[in-house]
Amino acid sequence: MIVQGRSNAGLEHGVAAGATSTHEHERFVDVHCHCLPNVDDGPQSLEESLALCRALVEDNIGLVVATPHQLGRFETRTDAQRICDGVQRLNRELSRRGLNLTVLGGAEVRLDERICTLLANGEILTLANQRRHVLLELPHDVFIDVEPLLHALAAAGITAILAHPERNASLLRHPHALSRWLAYGVHLQLTAGSVVGSFGGQAKEAARELLARGWVDIVASDAHDTREGRPYMKEAFAGIREEFDPELAHLLCIENPLRVTNGQRLIPARSHAAQEAR
Repeated sequence: MIVQGRSNAGLEHGVAAGATSTHEHERFVDVHCHCLPNVDDGPQSLEESLALCRALVEDNIGLVVATPHQLGRFETRTDAQRICDGVQRLNRELSRRGLNLTVLGGAEVRLDERICTLLANGEILTLANQRRHVLLELPHDVFIDVEPLLHALAAAGITAILAHPERNASLLRHPHALSRWLAYGVHLQLTAGSVVGSFGGQAKEAARELLARGWVDIVASDAHDTREGRPYMKEAFAGIREEFDPELAHLLCIENPLRVTNGQRLIPARSHAAQEAR
């Protein structure tokens, strides 16, 4: 188990950017969500997709990045064009039905030796199509040192965000490697459900330890449905605000996710913690 080391002014998509305090009216930005219908292990129909989108709105999310799995077992179902077309169709349906939610394109990319080439060719997507951050999913059953990939991505001007490290047993067994990756600029994204215990006590404890270390820079829903895979962003935000710091909750759930959608550099939580300590 691991136990270790502002955005543009104005309003965009209903979210206050660059705010210095947490306000109840601010809406969350979710940069990891499986909300497109019939592409991966998320909703299998448009109606299921709309139900999930309603749950996102009810969970105070105003802007979401659709992140279907790319590569791995869904490689033949989630090419970049299909994702972008699906985002356009879903936004039209949301507008037609009066749901106050904006969907952007992206992907959760399974670790693969072809990533840099496929990114350069436009065959896999960065978050919000900004060519700034790629959301990586690492294998759960075997540890792979991704430091060479981080170097290659950095050379292309792209930063890696690691999805749900608190749920990756193989990664948690190698905290020293993870510490090195952080030094190379990788960002960690916790699942909101892990923060509140929906993935069990081990994931919750790992999430808490990562938060306590200041290693987490983003919290996202990784929502797949309205049942076990529901968003949990309100509860996670409240838990982080209460146990750690309101400004940290704002940074992880609003400001840094908004920076992702704008293609901006993220504020590391470690920097935030250092400022708080002064």
